[in-house]
Amino acid sequence: MISDKANAIFKDVIKTYKVLNTVDQPFTNKFDKNEDLIAHLLYRKCWIDTVQWAYEDIIRDPNIDPVAALELKRKIDASNQDRTDTVEYIDSYFLDKFNDVEVKPYAKINSESPAWAIDRLSILALKIYHMHLETIREDATDAHKEACEKKLNVLLEQRVDLSKAIDDLLKDIANGDKYMKVYKQMKMYNDDELNPVLRGQK
Repeated sequence: MISDKANAIFKDVIKTYKVLNTVDQPFTNKFDKNEDLIAHLLYRKCWIDTVQWAYEDIIRDPNIDPVAALELKRKIDASNQDRTDTVEYIDSYFLDKFNDVEVKPYAKINSESPAWAIDRLSILALKIYHMHLETIREDATDAHKEACEKKLNVLLEQRVDLSKAIDDLLKDIANGDKYMKVYKQMKMYNDDELNPVLRGQK
């Protein structure tokens, strides 16, 4: 099941990142893309999300220096683009994997591609990790811990449901009961031809 593999990789990524726990640490992918491409992509995907999670925390500091905030905003923009590109690489992996499947006449398209569902699974891993920390935070009140415990249980249930949905979707695609149709994101605000502000600077 791809969800088992993804969830294990996501957990490992977060654990590895938290050893140094800094956005400036070097990134090393534990998986060789020539030996296990999907693992390589999943590891990269979650690392991007983990760093960006930290970025989003930092930029919300009400006392952050405006210049530093602008620099961080640029990093978040770049991270978002990297995230989108990686999701599309994951979808390309699945498109290639299921390229020879005979699609049944009644096959339907899913509203969400496999990779974008996996994207949500990666974010969910981060939510679970950080919500768990809130349940054991020593300086938190019992009421806070109890509230976070309830939220954590919901997140854990959501991971079970989302994992099954992803596995079911890939099984349906493999059997020809559903088919993939991927639309590139076509983001406009990073494109110096499509963003009028950037175009005006040329």
